[in-house]
Amino acid sequence: MIIDAVLAEAVRNNAEWCRAMCAAHGHPGTFGPRAWTHDRRTPLYYPDAVTLTGDAKAGDVLTGIDRSTPGASVKDSYARLDLAAEGFRLLFEAQWIHRPAGLPVPPAPGDWRAVRTPDELAAWALAWSDGDAEEAALFRPELLADPATTIVAGHGADGRILGGAVLSASARVTGVSNLFATGDTDPAVAWAGCLGLVPDGHVAVGYESGDDLTPALATGFRETGPLRVWLDA
Repeated sequence: MIIDAVLAEAVRNNAEWCRAMCAAHGHPGTFGPRAWTHDRRTPLYYPDAVTLTGDAKAGDVLTGIDRSTPGASVKDSYARLDLAAEGFRLLFEAQWIHRPAGLPVPPAPGDWRAVRTPDELAAWALAWSDGDAEEAALFRPELLADPATTIVAGHGADGRILGGAVLSASARVTGVSNLFATGDTDPAVAWAGCLGLVPDGHVAVGYESGDDLTPALATGFRETGPLRVWLDA
């Protein structure tokens, strides 16, 4: 897969994950030719629109979202929009990343496996949120019924959750998001543990920024292209 194709599939995969999260909260949003949009306010940390193509324009995202109160956000997947004139400010920039299929996965201590039950999901979400129950409530049991979504947890010998991530499978790529490590667990260990559950032959994709990008690159990911997230002020 050439880089442009990987980027396009990473973008679509991420939008599909956003849709899955919103569907778990009762309203999946709408896919159009150039953007996925959500006409209600989305769950915490999730965008109200995601551009799907490099030629998407402001109108493709703004006409499908709720701007009745401040706080709507747009994931500008190709970093080509300028929404400042529309009242948005740049919230952050990041890099799409991909890890070619077939690369060996570094060994990871612990038992890394899929979350299967609502109780396991609740424990995972509390570990992900560092004990914040309001943030943990983002991850609803409905996600466990989505065949494209695998929530991964790593367990130490004492049963403690070492880290985890969400894997979102598409036809040829698997998105890795919400990756975290607890306590003194090295984030690179969490990457390795979760990569062990990526389907054979799939390119692992996602995006990271700042210090979170370094351990991803250390486990074989490569930068694929920039993205921006805009916030309606």
